[in-house]
Amino acid sequence: MNTLSAYPITRKWPAQHPDRLQLYSLPTPNGVKVSILLEETGLPYEPHRVDFETHDQLSPEFLSLNPNNKIPAILDPNGPGGKPLALFESGAILLYLAEKTGQFLPQDAAARYETIQWLMFQMGGVGPMFGQLGFFHKYAGKDYEDKRPRDRYVAESRRLLGVLDQRLASCAWMIGEDYTIADIAIFPWVRNLFGHYGAGDLVGAQNFVHVQRALAAFVERPAVVRGLAIPA
Repeated sequence: MNTLSAYPITRKWPAQHPDRLQLYSLPTPNGVKVSILLEETGLPYEPHRVDFETHDQLSPEFLSLNPNNKIPAILDPNGPGGKPLALFESGAILLYLAEKTGQFLPQDAAARYETIQWLMFQMGGVGPMFGQLGFFHKYAGKDYEDKRPRDRYVAESRRLLGVLDQRLASCAWMIGEDYTIADIAIFPWVRNLFGHYGAGDLVGAQNFVHVQRALAAFVERPAVVRGLAIPA
């Protein structure tokens, strides 16, 4: 029996492999966090593209899974207790998948909470601030005559990059030598800021040498290369 059939989202995005975790996403900085982690862990999954151009995220089927109409979201047929679990918010999904697979989240309690700390740093700071800078630099906000909003996010993004650079000056990754969900959360946003948003010069990317070094190592990982292109 298909245990996912009770979920309305499967009517719009039918599961070809209902025994696998279902991913509803786009290759945005938040979306690829989950596809990268899934590729890193090797957990079987089926990706579905939520197309913003056709407002898929506002469809009743998607809203039934995520009332906040944001990607990514997942539907795991093999959730806790063997029951299906629907989950949204990229940070929550990263924590869930790391715990489910026993990977990329330290077992040591202190290191575990340190990882969660940097995950929250991304969710509360890096993502929102870099995203706002992208809006004011690349998208509609670039046409505003008043540059004070843009400059506010430039300054805050530069400050956050300084925090990351200081941390990475003494660590290979955010939690020392171990690559974790904190890195998987942070570096897609750094990549997007310097690349897609074209804001590298604006924030002085060349000054953050340790961030640049870690970003280069991140994008060379085979699972990252694959995850950045999912869903196609």
